[in-house]
Amino acid sequence: MKSRQLELEKQVSEQGARIRDLERLLEERLGPVSGSEATAAAPGAVPSAGASAVQSAPATSQARDGTSQVPAATSQSTASSTAVPPGGDGPAVRAAQESASPDYIGNLGFKIYEGDKGQIYMRLMTYARYLNQHGIDSSYTDSFGNTKSIDRREDFQLNKFFLPFAGWFLDPKFKYYLYVWSTNTAQGDPAQVVGAGNVSYVFNDYATLGFGITSLPGVRSTEGQFPYWLGVDDRLMADEFFRPSYTTGIWVKGAFAPGVNYMAMLGNNMSTLGVSASQLDDTVDTWSLMLNWLPTTHEFGPLGAFGDFEQHEEVATRLGVHFTHSTEDRQQQPGTDSIENTQIRLSDGNVIFTPFLFGPGVIVEKVRYQMASLDAGIKYRGYSLEGEYYRRWLSDYVGPGTEIIDDINDDGYQLWASAMVLPSKLQAYVGLSQIFGDFGDASELRFGFNYFPKAMRGLRVNGEWMILDEAPLGYTAFPYPVGANGDVVHVNLEYNF
Repeated sequence: MKSRQLELEKQVSEQGARIRDLERLLEERLGPVSGSEATAAAPGAVPSAGASAVQSAPATSQARDGTSQVPAATSQSTASSTAVPPGGDGPAVRAAQESASPDYIGNLGFKIYEGDKGQIYMRLMTYARYLNQHGIDSSYTDSFGNTKSIDRREDFQLNKFFLPFAGWFLDPKFKYYLYVWSTNTAQGDPAQVVGAGNVSYVFNDYATLGFGITSLPGVRSTEGQFPYWLGVDDRLMADEFFRPSYTTGIWVKGAFAPGVNYMAMLGNNMSTLGVSASQLDDTVDTWSLMLNWLPTTHEFGPLGAFGDFEQHEEVATRLGVHFTHSTEDRQQQPGTDSIENTQIRLSDGNVIFTPFLFGPGVIVEKVRYQMASLDAGIKYRGYSLEGEYYRRWLSDYVGPGTEIIDDINDDGYQLWASAMVLPSKLQAYVGLSQIFGDFGDASELRFGFNYFPKAMRGLRVNGEWMILDEAPLGYTAFPYPVGANGDVVHVNLEYNF
């Protein structure tokens, strides 16, 4: 936190120097100009209001005490107030141009507009990936004795494009978060391109009411840390297998006390992406609860990130508990290659709604899904150890012949350990995950690194080596397919600003 404050103070000092250069430039061109006139010469120069943009960002609390209140001029004002003869490229000109640039605040993006009626922050997250699956077997056999082939891949992809806009309208309490999202590995599939988001009203620090599309807070990785994971847009096996996904609904979240945060959500189903309203049933009974406690520092990095890039000088700790319930209908499931697919699968990889999977004439039309998870983590001086345990119950089947199916109980866990080998530059990590299911067991061991060439989270090169045993999940946007047994390697270049 101290390093963040020093960084913001440095930014304020640099911004002040740029404004003084701009004043000198105006004096050279227009004659003596008072400080107030120089400020007026750059219309749009307004105090930064990062505090009112997104409550949870670290910069916001610091903005409230004035440390990030820096002027920001619009590009329009640059054209009207810094006209210079052709070829003018002196230090004052460059300073004037830089001072006219939009403010940048980590976790929020670039502030492209702010006025009495609203505020707009823009971000961009994208990454290019090289993927090699030649190290896995070409087929696998499920628990029912069926042998299935695997289409192994080696390719280059611009895997994802994510463009969110955030801010407020008319009143800082009326927030919005709207985005365009595309996963290019799913070209032609349902929901390959998504325009979505949500709106919310902030009552106070204790309660924010939201409506729209967001992730059900059923596990730690769906609390809102994305994309601040150790890997680039991929989870460990158990996390991906058990978790819920994005849906449309209503929620309330906030803090009971400093370091004690909660969220409760009521939604349409477990995954809305690729599912039209006509596919939904007439019952809303998908709900998810989250409670986390950050006892020592009351924070766990930006957005609650995985790993300790920030090099905590005090021991940071967290405990979290989650529970999700949903009655899922066969007709309201996304396609198996949807970009955020969370089909309910057995631990051998079969989708539970597959006709005749459990025997001739047996078709599961509905199933009750319940899942609980418990997570814990600790960070200190670049080192982190983080883990989560999962338990899932499937029951109350509806459909022809389903009386023969017993309740299904599956367990699993994931464990991450990471270290900043070179502070702010190089991070190494290892992950272990296992699933223990009624239809077979599965596991993943993962080694990875992150290289940050500009010593900031927004730009990184990531590489991972995954050692897989009978993976019960997978889709085109994920690094491996259902049934993967063997090695997978991928390298990613991520932009996130």
